[in-house]
Amino acid sequence: MSVGGKCYFYTQFQGGGSMAKPNLRPDHNGTQRAQFESNKKKIYASQTVCGICGKPVDFGLKFPHPLSPCIDHIIPVSRNGHPSDISNLQLAHMCCNRQKSDKLTPKQEFAKETEVVSNRLLPQTFDWKTL
Repeated sequence: MSVGGKCYFYTQFQGGGSMAKPNLRPDHNGTQRAQFESNKKKIYASQTVCGICGKPVDFGLKFPHPLSPCIDHIIPVSRNGHPSDISNLQLAHMCCNRQKSDKLTPKQEFAKETEVVSNRLLPQTFDWKTL
């Protein structure tokens, strides 16, 4: 294929082509972007556990790290999921989200950790001085 006198595939292979495919997803640069960013902040403020693996997400880790936080679409946009609806978004590790890709997975419920009650935290209900 020739574009402007240059072979399209050859220039792409050599890294000299600037014919990158435009990103047409509405949550990336379209009408849904502002709502997606607003919902992303809400999720970062309210959720602490990865919706895919169930382990805690460390917000101190930043983008290149595989365990850094990111937003996962429960129903992928490629499968007609809403790009910015908060009910279609969940917190995830970047590596979990990459592994899930555009697959549909059943909603997972993770067991809450049992709370350990120490005897030091129990109220003093008996007055030993009255004996």
